[in-house]
Amino acid sequence: MKNYYWIKKYNTMNTIKVVNVKCGWCAKTITSELEKIWIANIEVWFWENDSNLERTIEFEGDFDIVEEKLISLGYPKVWSLQAKSMLKKAKSFVSCAVGKMK
Repeated sequence: MKNYYWIKKYNTMNTIKVVNVKCGWCAKTITSELEKIWIANIEVWFWENDSNLERTIEFEGDFDIVEEKLISLGYPKVWSLQAKSMLKKAKSFVSCAVGKMK
C-alpha cells in the first residue's frame, strides 16, 4: 500500500495557479528551482493576450512541497493571503533577476 501512495502522490500531474510571474526569466527561475527539489515535467503557461500576472504551472510531484517552494520564491497561489503581500511581489522581482543572470 505504501508504494501506491508514493506513486499517487509523487507521479501525478498537478496544476497550480500563481501570481507575480512576469516573464520568461521568472518561468526559468521557477523551473530551475523546482528541478533542484526533484520536481519533474514542469510547464509554466503563458496565455496569449493575458495581461495579468497570473500563470498556470503544471508539474509532476508533491503539491505541498511545490506550493511552499513557490511561496519562498515570491510566486504564491492566486487568492492566497501571500498573493497580496508586497514582500512577495518584491521577492518575485529578485527571483526574476536571478533567472536573468543564469
